[in-house]
Amino acid sequence: MRNQMREVMDFLQEEDGVGVIEVVLILVVLIGLVIVFKGQINKLLEDIFKQINSQSKEVY
Repeated sequence: MRNQMREVMDFLQEEDGVGVIEVVLILVVLIGLVIVFKGQINKLLEDIFKQINSQSKEVY
């Protein structure tokens, strides 16, 4: 019985490592996408802030 409990505990501890690897891989993919589309993201943000600026001037 103790041996089975130990095996279950070892398995659970082993699975935690897989979760960390998955998170790291997702972060790597997201960072890669940001690097690839950096120019387009910057242009989009600039356009959004220009619209916010122009519309805020209308309020004042």
